Amino acid sequence: MNRTIRLVIADDHEIFRDGLALMLSKQNTVVLTGQAANGEELLQLVAETKPDVVLTDIKMPRLSGIAAARILLQRYPDLKIIALSMFDEEALIVEMLEAGAKGYLLKNADKKEILEAILTVYEGSIFYCKHTTAQLASLIVKSKFDAHRKLQEPLFTDREKEIVRLICRQHTAQEIGDLLYLSKRTVEGYRTRILEKMEVKNTAGVVIFALKHHLISESDIL
Repeated sequence: MNRTIRLVIADDHEIFRDGLALMLSKQNTVVLTGQAANGEELLQLVAETKPDVVLTDIKMPRLSGIAAARILLQRYPDLKIIALSMFDEEALIVEMLEAGAKGYLLKNADKKEILEAILTVYEGSIFYCKHTTAQLASLIVKSKFDAHRKLQEPLFTDREKEIVRLICRQHTAQEIGDLLYLSKRTVEGYRTRILEKMEVKNTAGVVIFALKHHLISESDIL
């Protein structure tokens, strides 16, 4: 990627913001253009700095992340927003996605996942946190949010569908290979093509896509 991604962080906990800022300062893919402590500050900061991506807490004083997202996306339709949440805020994550967020992260996400999320949404794809629970996946599928409604549904072979089901059951490539009498490398090749067809980055994305498009049922993952 030739250009640097401009990022704004919004969270009412200064220590958390400073930790993210320190982490981001040690790489050159993303430049932090500002920090906001609440939703109102976020609106002002985005107007001033014109970032590419906003990483915002869902629960904030004055104006929530959900309300701020709706306002920001009315003003800046191309802005990419990633929700930050605690593990027990699943319903709020769904609301954030319905408001227009392009991804979400739990606050305990590591550096690699945070950077992957920023790059993924910047490039126009949806990012699902790798710690997505079966319950959250089910809530997203039943919600108004549909990342793929503008896309023609990709076609999968019977073998790919079989592998999708096993991925959704959390089997490793080696385990899938053993079950289907395929080499681990062959399974990894299938997995790569499946992720490309679905336009997702990880198992959580596969599960949500597969549920949304009826490749699996909830009973397959619960």
